[in-house]
Amino acid sequence: MNWEQAYRELLKQYNQVKTEYERAVQRIQELESQPRNGASAAAAAKAEVVAADVASPANYEATLKRLVRQIGAILQAEKVVFMLHDPEEGELRAYPPAYGLTEDEIRLLRVRATQGVSGEVFREGKPIIIHDAITDPRTSKEHVAMLHIRNLVCVPLILEKRDEENRVIDRQTIGVLHAFNKQRGGHFIDEDVRLLERMARNAAAVIAGMRLYQAILEEKEELVHTIESLRAGLLLVHHNGRINQMNAAARRVFGLGPDVLGKNYTEILNNDTIRAMIRAALEEEREGELVEITVQIDGKEHIYQVQNAIVRGEDQKPMGTVMIFNDITDIRNLERMKSAFVATVSHELRTPLTAIKGFVSTLLMDSEDAFTPEDRREFYSIIDQETDRLTRLINDLLNIARIEAGESLKPVYKHVDFYALSKKVVMIQRQATTKHTIIHEVPEDLPKIIADEDKVDQILTNLLSNAIKYSPNGGEIRVKAWEEDADHIVFYVSDQGMGIPKEHLTKVFEKFHRVDNTDTRKQYGTGLGLYLVKHLVEAIHGGQIWVESEVGVGSTFYVRLPKVPPAVKEGKEQVEK
Repeated sequence: MNWEQAYRELLKQYNQVKTEYERAVQRIQELESQPRNGASAAAAAKAEVVAADVASPANYEATLKRLVRQIGAILQAEKVVFMLHDPEEGELRAYPPAYGLTEDEIRLLRVRATQGVSGEVFREGKPIIIHDAITDPRTSKEHVAMLHIRNLVCVPLILEKRDEENRVIDRQTIGVLHAFNKQRGGHFIDEDVRLLERMARNAAAVIAGMRLYQAILEEKEELVHTIESLRAGLLLVHHNGRINQMNAAARRVFGLGPDVLGKNYTEILNNDTIRAMIRAALEEEREGELVEITVQIDGKEHIYQVQNAIVRGEDQKPMGTVMIFNDITDIRNLERMKSAFVATVSHELRTPLTAIKGFVSTLLMDSEDAFTPEDRREFYSIIDQETDRLTRLINDLLNIARIEAGESLKPVYKHVDFYALSKKVVMIQRQATTKHTIIHEVPEDLPKIIADEDKVDQILTNLLSNAIKYSPNGGEIRVKAWEEDADHIVFYVSDQGMGIPKEHLTKVFEKFHRVDNTDTRKQYGTGLGLYLVKHLVEAIHGGQIWVESEVGVGSTFYVRLPKVPPAVKEGKEQVEK
């Protein structure tokens, strides 16, 4: 069910309650106008006073409170109470408001629907008068002694449903109505029963209406809470232009507080596009429009997709319009990043291929051995390096595709000498640059760890190649490691390069993310390397990775690895000998 349907259903239920309530009031007013004696005349007059005081469904409790008080006065009873049937518990339980009973006494009055005088009246649907409640065996379950009950009259609470011509079409017993202790030492008589039955029929209608009204209020409250907690923004504007509902997400779009209900949308909504949509919906019944708006929230740009619909009543007449705001900022950013990624990957693939193609063509055209052996060796070395570069790029793409497909990169755990592994990676990377000094500060006695050697190699290679790439003016690049505690080692790769702006520090490990400034545009990459590194550190080894950086000073990427990965500790993975 969508929100428009839910709103219509609530309105329909409310109108049903209102109709039933008005019928209950009418029946109270239609108490026998020609009573047979003076006592009945006084009773009818007092009942009409109760009916005249009823104003709306919101006054149910106050109405019942006056009603039990009037019943006590009419029947000259010391105590009056309703007992309603609880189908789930199979009990008849007393509920406030009551007359002449404390809250503790009301809680005490409960009995199985199969027991006591209350149960008998409920099951049989016939009234009972008891002159000596203490000795009558039928009252043993009602705690009459504790409640100081001497005598009583009990009638069923029967709810009658009527059609448009006021004919009874259904009858349901929902509980019983008690009057206890005739005043001045008297006893209840048949005339009291007839009066109580008349008032019980109307009281049943009021009670049923109250229950239904409360159920609708609870349903409405639940719906409001649900709407309020939606991540999508929801705005409901009445046909008169006033705001009926606006959840937290929608208020956030416009920078508003909770005090907006009942106000005209033109006074508080400052977006011209949204105001125009609402105006068109209310005045021209235009709906189904789909627009995008851009707003600033907490200093950041957010993009919302907005769509509206007309809310109609049962008669299909328009009651207002509802608008849904979906935050598509991440979707649009992802689309932009993917577009940039495609362009970047195209360049990354074309660059090594162009170099390979160029030097191979040059060698093929050398029919007269114009190049010296040293030249040829240089050409072959460049082709070899560009082929390795192309292979790394393709492997990164394949690995990312496997991660995205939910396929884990199968680890091969073994005992790894981090000192030897890091020294080898540093030696290889030193050959890739003439501008940088790569310093290796890993102690030879660093304890061995259990890890996937190829993937740790990939982590180090990626971090070192990034350090070289993003410090184009050269400088020191340092690889340092140490034993943090009995269970972990920590290593870092630092550079003296461009650095990373603060607003990007939490995003550098996201897929496709690249810092966009004048210097970094000159450095090409897919934006997948650090995303892959994070996966290898966290998902494969159960470690952590983080970065510290300052623009113009450099960056340091830290990695903490457990000496034994969680998967090995838990016996899920084996260690190769």
